[in-house]
Amino acid sequence: MIQLSIQNLTKRYKTGEGVTDISLDVQKGELVTLLGPSGCGKTTVLRSIGGFIDPDSGDIQIEGRSVRKLPPEKRPTAMVFQGYNLWPHMNVFNNLAFGLKIRKKSGKEIEAAVKRVLELVRLPGSEKKYPAELSGGQQQRVAVARAFLLEPAVLLLDEPFSALDAKLRHEMREELRDIQASTGLTMVFVTHDQEEALSISDKIVVMNAGRIEQMATPQEIYDHPRTLFAAQFIGKMNFIKGTAEGGRLQVGPLSYDNPEGLSGEAVIAVRPEDIVLTKPEEGLSAGIHQIMVLGHYAEVSLETPAGVLKAFIPRDKVPELRPGQLVGLTFSKVLAYRPA
Repeated sequence: MIQLSIQNLTKRYKTGEGVTDISLDVQKGELVTLLGPSGCGKTTVLRSIGGFIDPDSGDIQIEGRSVRKLPPEKRPTAMVFQGYNLWPHMNVFNNLAFGLKIRKKSGKEIEAAVKRVLELVRLPGSEKKYPAELSGGQQQRVAVARAFLLEPAVLLLDEPFSALDAKLRHEMREELRDIQASTGLTMVFVTHDQEEALSISDKIVVMNAGRIEQMATPQEIYDHPRTLFAAQFIGKMNFIKGTAEGGRLQVGPLSYDNPEGLSGEAVIAVRPEDIVLTKPEEGLSAGIHQIMVLGHYAEVSLETPAGVLKAFIPRDKVPELRPGQLVGLTFSKVLAYRPA
């Protein structure tokens, strides 16, 4: 069932930035992430859904009903911002109860709802604390809890974890995914952090210059980026000049299938984990420049006639390698694109 439908949404600013003809559907219970660099239009889409921006054209429907003409407070949405936006002079209970009081809920209902939602975000018993007494991660949990209490049809999250340190960010992602699984809430999440998008999303919408480049599952986008931009933006990737002739892709002495039917110059894209080290006389010749051990694998920089390439090598193979050593390379998988 489609919970949120964005149809031909356009909003252009005087600066020339904005979005053009954006259409996407979000199913009930899905977590969909809008991913892209600054200025690509992802926040414009999110704020248009929430009613904070009035689009030039197009429609936004939630549960089959257009919300285009409704102000933010009348929409079945709730928003979690980058800043926590908690009232410093109110304790946690009053921060959470405020929206429910406006909705004329009884004291008993409010108390039960606040208790329930604090357990959900793993902050039971913190009702009497003030925001200044909480860590950044705890404050963000309270902000998420406040949004949940409004029981939105769609929860909107605008880079909610960007102010947190890496460890906390990781924990909050996991918690958000757990909460989403237990509540079945439909969420639209904005980030420029590709790792964040890959780790929490049911679907990723890759945006660039106000348009959608690709919309698919994280696995699909990682394994089969549809455009050169998506390939550049998602995960680490090596880009090599190659040629496409007669149904084959050529990179130096290496030859691969050409399923896209490209001809002439081509950009060959290879993930670091798809580079295979061989004997010096096999494949593309290379010299090891640098070895960086990163936990269970090592990132090896290789100097080749095609430029410097990065390879991810299992940790148990690292003792056999040293800087200056000559090796050969082949690729277990390649992608190919027309040059930009």
